Amino acid sequence: MKSSQSVVIERLQQAQNAHDLEAFLACFAPHIQSDHPVHPERAFQGVEHVRQNWSAIFHDIPDFHSELLRSAVEGDTTWAEWYWSGTRRNGTPFGVRGVSILGIPADQIEWARFYMEPVSASSCSDLQC
Repeated sequence: MKSSQSVVIERLQQAQNAHDLEAFLACFAPHIQSDHPVHPERAFQGVEHVRQNWSAIFHDIPDFHSELLRSAVEGDTTWAEWYWSGTRRNGTPFGVRGVSILGIPADQIEWARFYMEPVSASSCSDLQC
């Protein structure tokens, strides 16, 4: 039986790959707290900021694709390793890999810590990003 946290992660990835912004936003609590420990200036709170970020991503990367490489659940915390790929509207490849640690006490993500980084351009040809 899947945990409720795993179900939220599946919904999140399905919404990403469908470019369904409203379904994506439904995965987050209205007061979501997003932290980026490697880039603290990117921290924010609130689902409207998620809307701004991801509407831009879906627009700028029309073939955006999310691959969940692995995940683990411990209590209400979920660890997920991602590979996001696509092609920007200007034709340049887009590739980001990393980990998110998500607090999912019920059916929405309440907090997130992102350790996501762009794949280096020299690696893109090997990774097909």
